[in-house]
Amino acid sequence: MIAVLKTGTTEQQIENLTAWIKSQGLDVHLSRGSAHTILGLVGDTAKIDAELLESLDIVDSVKRISEPFKSANRKFHPDDSVISVGNTAVGGGAFAVMAGPCSVESEEQVMAIARAVKAAGATMLRGGAFKPRTSPYDFQGLKADGIELLLEAKKETGLPIVTEIMNANHLPLFEEVDVIQVGARNMQNFELLKELGRTQKPILLKRGLANTLKELLMSAEYIMAGGNENVILCERGIRTFETYTRNTLDLSAVPLLHELSHLPVIIDPSHATGVARLVKPMALAAAACGADGLMIEVHNDPAHALCDGAQSLTPDAFADVIAAVTRVRNAVKEQ
Repeated sequence: MIAVLKTGTTEQQIENLTAWIKSQGLDVHLSRGSAHTILGLVGDTAKIDAELLESLDIVDSVKRISEPFKSANRKFHPDDSVISVGNTAVGGGAFAVMAGPCSVESEEQVMAIARAVKAAGATMLRGGAFKPRTSPYDFQGLKADGIELLLEAKKETGLPIVTEIMNANHLPLFEEVDVIQVGARNMQNFELLKELGRTQKPILLKRGLANTLKELLMSAEYIMAGGNENVILCERGIRTFETYTRNTLDLSAVPLLHELSHLPVIIDPSHATGVARLVKPMALAAAACGADGLMIEVHNDPAHALCDGAQSLTPDAFADVIAAVTRVRNAVKEQ
């Protein structure tokens, strides 16, 4: 349920109404939009008399929300959320470019890639320290040492870092990480999501391989229900019957998620396709359909990468993609 307040409502009146709603056993989400101030009522709203609430002098209208996700719902928060990450941002017109190796392999590797992607226009450095792999015999990442190498690259380049968490017990290692990534395999690891909800760090939440958009938003709701509203959604392709690509990139997710939610939405064309030559056209399509950013895998020697070399771009190819994406974004703005 949401209560849209009338223009001119005072802070004291808002506080009084909020206190009364909370006395009914509900939580309140306050959203100050460009046109309206909205109180979102979270919990068992059946006990609230909507007609009584709407009759109050300061209330313009009351609406019940049928969707199970509340905090992530655009009806609760009409304006786009902008997630601050260090000296950059995601959403509300701020376009994020997260780039770097699938897996951190060495100091020389991550430093070289960090310098290259920054020069090409990346706003954040992504890199895997803990790597979930289908085979237990594949490279699993450098773990804590990998995070230390990412932090060294951050010191040199100034780029905020994005890396994936696999276990809530690892949270102490992520204290200096700027954005914590929840991978596709952990999208419905609800105990992990609850723990991340108790932090205030930006969370990059990837859609699961076979999950609906509703399920993605419900996972975001788990994080936001814990008090952390700094959530970035990521479409990284879903599993279909197609075999020419690693996954099938669902670009329709971008406008649909923007319609349903105020949270920023980025695209990962690397995991979506699994093919380096397809990253550029899918990145351009993502920019054209209104994505708030991109996550792209870049490696200085893809042929010898320890992880996902087939989908990784060289630094030069990445620079070409970003230049083309910039042109597309500028063209879209003119429409």
